[in-house]
Amino acid sequence: MMTVVTAVGMMMMTVVTAVGMTVVGGGDDDDDDDDGGDGGGDDDDGGDDDDDDGGGDDDGYDNYSLSVSLYSSMFGVVLIIVDIVLVIVDLSLMTRSRDVGDVLETVSLIISLFFLTDVLLRVYVEGFKVYFSSRLNIIDACIVVITLVVTMIYTFSDLTGASLIPRVVTFLRFLRIIILVRVFRLASQKKELEKVTRRMEVARFLDTKHEDHYRVYNLCSEKGYDPKFFHYRVERVFIDDHNVPSLEDMLKYTAGVREWMAADPKNIIAIHCKGGKGRTGTLVCTWLIDSDQFESAQDSLDYFGERRTDKSRSSKFQGVETPSQSRYVGYYEVMKTKFNRQLPPEQSLKIKSIRIHSIAGVGKGNGSDLKVKIIVRKKLVFLCVCAKQENCTVFPDAGTNSVVISLQEGPVVNGDVKVMFESSAGLPKGYEDCPFYFWFNTSFIENNRLVLSREELDNPHKAKTWDLYKEAFGVTLSFSEP
Repeated sequence: MMTVVTAVGMMMMTVVTAVGMTVVGGGDDDDDDDDGGDGGGDDDDGGDDDDDDGGGDDDGYDNYSLSVSLYSSMFGVVLIIVDIVLVIVDLSLMTRSRDVGDVLETVSLIISLFFLTDVLLRVYVEGFKVYFSSRLNIIDACIVVITLVVTMIYTFSDLTGASLIPRVVTFLRFLRIIILVRVFRLASQKKELEKVTRRMEVARFLDTKHEDHYRVYNLCSEKGYDPKFFHYRVERVFIDDHNVPSLEDMLKYTAGVREWMAADPKNIIAIHCKGGKGRTGTLVCTWLIDSDQFESAQDSLDYFGERRTDKSRSSKFQGVETPSQSRYVGYYEVMKTKFNRQLPPEQSLKIKSIRIHSIAGVGKGNGSDLKVKIIVRKKLVFLCVCAKQENCTVFPDAGTNSVVISLQEGPVVNGDVKVMFESSAGLPKGYEDCPFYFWFNTSFIENNRLVLSREELDNPHKAKTWDLYKEAFGVTLSFSEP
């Protein structure tokens, strides 16, 4: 899912379902696309791989799409099954009739021709130089061509020499096994090829609608892709899935967008992550605030969620994904209005204790099953294991249905901080492969306390977890001066 934002002006949203793209923004309301919302779920826009495939003209593109179509994929699966059976039958027959031999040879020839067609399509779409710049592609093409030649010789020639036939058959069996491995490789690459095809569709859409006036922002911290798809107008903001950008990256991003938008009134930005909700929504809402389209973070978040959700398809909210991401949009609102788009004053704090409210029914109900990780700048700075009282002391309080985890030599933290909770009691895991977690920035801590309700914690914020996490569930962090 990719979101496109135009210059500041009348806000509008256009959805291009064939491309999997949502258009948000303003400017002239003269686009001829249909107006609507997008109920996209976890669509994968393909922004997380590093394919080096090139584009082609329209005919080449259509052929490439055909090569990864449903029918081609189904045929590839059939070939896998047929080839397995073929190898087993061929190896098990000491002697075979002429009819059986003809069938085996015909199937081998069909498989060889299928793979030759596949290679030719790839060469046509990617270009001769690009395709053969890969050693794997060279080996792949050689295997296909040699197999086809040997198969044709074996099929159409009268090889009656007793010493020659076993050698040819053995060689064919060997190549057939190699080709079988290649089929499995082709099947495993189906999703990857679909990503490339979709990326080409997006590039063609942008070139048609906004030629020379778009910049793409790839928010995935995962593997990237070749920026040549978008004429090298791709910027990276590295954000882990279901996590938040740093405050520094948010300011750098908005400064770059302001400069780009000011250069030409026709300029737009196209923003994508993987699913098009969390990371994308965070930075879309950040820009909506920065560009004065909304004054408050909550209004921008509500707008993005409303326009991102297609209620005709599903009532499920399709806005910004986690409470921490929403919290950071709020941080940006403060940085803009109070600190003139500058970082807030630094504040170093020591984490003293963590209180978990309404702990009954969560794990063992007394906090003894929990493990707490504190991460700063992607480095683990503190770990406490409650079961062993390792680096902490646990104080259950049945009277208030809470538990206090007092940290021994608690860490001094500064800037963006991530706190993760793991459980040895089988608590259901969500994002980040843990029961619950959250992000905060120390510059926004007041009175040495951070209080987060259930709805402000990542994972427990989802209604489907509320049978486990009751309404009063929450976390309070207590700090002291270092």
